[in-house]
Amino acid sequence: MRIALVTETFIPEVNGVAMTLGRITEGLIKLGHSLQVIRPSQFSSDIPNTRIGQEDVLVTGFPIPFYSELRFGIPSESRLVKLWEQNRPDVVHVATEGPLGLSAINAARKLLIPVTSSFHTNFQNYSSHYGIGLLRGAIEAYMRWLHNRTMVTLVPTLAMIQTLQARGYRNVALFSRGVAIDLFSPVHRSSELRKSWGVNDQDVVVLHVGRLAKEKNVNLVLRSFSAIKSRLPNARLVFVGDGPLAKSLQEECPDAIFAGMKTGHELAVHYASGDLFLFPSVTETFGNVVPEALASGLAVIAYDYAAAATMITNEVNGLLVPFADEAGFINSGWTLASAPHKLKAIRQQAAPSVSHLDWGSVCERFAGALAQVVKGHEQQRGTTSSESQKDTVIQPGA
Repeated sequence: MRIALVTETFIPEVNGVAMTLGRITEGLIKLGHSLQVIRPSQFSSDIPNTRIGQEDVLVTGFPIPFYSELRFGIPSESRLVKLWEQNRPDVVHVATEGPLGLSAINAARKLLIPVTSSFHTNFQNYSSHYGIGLLRGAIEAYMRWLHNRTMVTLVPTLAMIQTLQARGYRNVALFSRGVAIDLFSPVHRSSELRKSWGVNDQDVVVLHVGRLAKEKNVNLVLRSFSAIKSRLPNARLVFVGDGPLAKSLQEECPDAIFAGMKTGHELAVHYASGDLFLFPSVTETFGNVVPEALASGLAVIAYDYAAAATMITNEVNGLLVPFADEAGFINSGWTLASAPHKLKAIRQQAAPSVSHLDWGSVCERFAGALAQVVKGHEQQRGTTSSESQKDTVIQPGA
C-alpha cells in the first residue's frame, strides 16, 4: 500500500507518540509499503527524508502553548488536496488531532480516500494541569468529533476501547504496541554507570523515565523515594528525561541524579542499570516506558490501568496499585525496595514477560487493519457517498 501518515510529532523528537510512529514507519517499509510522512518542520534546518520507501512532506509549524517542545502543523487542506490529486495514497492515517490532522481528514474525505486515525494522548486530561480546566469539555467534544469523522480509530488497549465507546467514540479498534526487545535488555546493566551514581551492586536505584511535567505526576516519585530513603539510606533516585519541572525538582531533591534526555543505546543502559521503576502517571493512554522498563529487567510499580494493566501480573513481574491511590503507591515502593529477595525475583520475571511484544508483529497487524479499511472502502465506493465514511464499521480487535 501507499500510506500517507499525518502527524504533528515524529522522530527524532523524544516522546511516546514519535517513538511509536518511528517504529511503525520502519516496520511498514520493511513489509514493502511506501510511506508519505506529512509533518511540521521541527527546526529551521530540517531536511525531508528521502530514503527508499519514505517521502517526507514538511509544513510550517508553531509551538503548542503548554508543550513548547512540540509543534502544531498549520491548516493545510488545500495543499494536501493538490498533493493527493497528483499522487493518490491508498489510505490516509492521522496520528494527531491538531490543525494538520484535521486538514488531512478534510482533504481525504473530499477526495474519497479512506482515512483512519489513532488515539495516543488524553489531551482533555492535561487541561487541569495547565490552568485550562474549563476547556476540558470543549477539548473532549472536538477530539470525539474529529475521530468520528474517520473510518476507524485505533487505540492501544481493550480498556481504552471501552472507555472511548462510553464517551461517544464510534468505530474504535485495537492496535496494540510493541517494545524494542532488540534494544532494551538487562544485558546492558552497567556497574560503571551505577558507580558514577554513587551506588554499588547491592544498593537500590529508583528510576523514572519520562517528561518532567505536571501531567506525569512526578512529584509522587519524590514522595515515594523519600519513604524509600528513610529505610534505605544508600538508595539513589535517577531521573531520565527533561521538561518544565526539571529545575524545581532539582531544587527539591538535590541528591537525585538528573541524567537528562537519553535515546538509543544510552537510554537502554540507563534503564538496565536501575532496579525499581516508579511510574505514577494518571493521564496515559498507554505508557511506552512501562514495557521498556520491563524489557530492561526492572521491577515496575504503576497504577492498574493502560499498559501496566495489560502487561503486569501483580507480585510476579511488577506491582499494580489501584488507580490514583497515592498512599498505596508510596507503600508499595518502600515495601518492595526493602525486600531484596522479592525485588530480585520480580526483576528476573520482568524481561521474559514482554519478550513476545516485538514491533515486527505489531506492524503486520497495523498494516492488516489499514488493508481491511481500504478493502471495505473500495467495496462501498461505487454505492455510497463521501459521508458514508463515518458509518463504516470496523470490529474491535481487527
